[in-house]
Amino acid sequence: MAKTLIATIIGARPQFIKTPLVSKAIRKFAREIIIHTGQHYDAKMSDIFFRELKIPKPDYNLGVGSGPQGKQTGLMLGKIEQILIKEKPALVIIYGDTNSTIAGALAAAKLHIPVAHIEAGMRSYNRKMPEELNRIVSDHLSDLLFCSTKSALKILKGEGIIKGVYFVGDVMCDIQKLYAKRYTLDAVLKTLNLKPKTYLLATIHRQENTDIKENLENILSAFSEIEELIVWPIHPRASKLLKTHRLLEVAKAIPNLKMIEPVGYLEMLSLDANAKMILTDSGGVQKEAYLAKVPCVTLRNETEWTETVASGWNHLTGTDTAKIVRLAKNFPRPKNHPNFLGDGQAHQKIAKIIKKFLISR
Repeated sequence: MAKTLIATIIGARPQFIKTPLVSKAIRKFAREIIIHTGQHYDAKMSDIFFRELKIPKPDYNLGVGSGPQGKQTGLMLGKIEQILIKEKPALVIIYGDTNSTIAGALAAAKLHIPVAHIEAGMRSYNRKMPEELNRIVSDHLSDLLFCSTKSALKILKGEGIIKGVYFVGDVMCDIQKLYAKRYTLDAVLKTLNLKPKTYLLATIHRQENTDIKENLENILSAFSEIEELIVWPIHPRASKLLKTHRLLEVAKAIPNLKMIEPVGYLEMLSLDANAKMILTDSGGVQKEAYLAKVPCVTLRNETEWTETVASGWNHLTGTDTAKIVRLAKNFPRPKNHPNFLGDGQAHQKIAKIIKKFLISR
């Protein structure tokens, strides 16, 4: 008897990290095709994750690349629709909040194919962020909604979404726990000539920070005032916009700022774990910091991961230079570290629920 077909749609770094354990679990009872939209296409933002995390080779690579939000999403939507019509999967799996997420949700829903959204129910309540719009629409189109936190359950209930909603924990927690035992702490530190707890780690890529010159200037001003060594694996988009805003030379002139090429997931885990503090606008890196018990300063005015803030391990500063500097120099480290991201078995719970859902149809 032929196995049921599932289509998984991914396209960006956070989705590559979330995919492998879920993929492995569902392939025990179903066939899976992986559709890579090409949203992140740079080898250092895509290929390396497939190699390191042993993600099955994509069956389709759409090669969409970068571009304006509407154009990029539209290109993905059209190409995904063609594949779904051809392959006729029984279920489409989407992850997170990118344009790949919403394109997959729209294509599947319009073809009456059930959608499973992993990391559902997250909200920043800032609709100027494209990610927020992607989350809201994707959740309202999904049939199975897998929540990373219990607060996400409450958010969905408040929006009238109660059917097919499950708290399973966070799949990034699963994979970080798995690989934390395997990666070599010394390798990337040795390559970069770093010693544990002697540097701050920075990641910046969100549109609200990179597209607005003033915000990027404020962040760079904070970096220069902090004085301690800051290691910044620079996202291709951030690098491009530093040049556009004529700030690249300003960044290079900051003596304590070490800009490096993007790193793979295992190297990033090592940099996370050994950092004295993390400065970021990334949702995924906020979680990585929390799981590694490293203080985090989030360069945004809001976050979807409100539990990290409530626990005291994460502070929001926006791009306020003075706030960033103050926290970087004097972060009130909490005594407690509550677990709100699950038991490391989210992927198994997701697979079990999907299997039951498919059998019942």
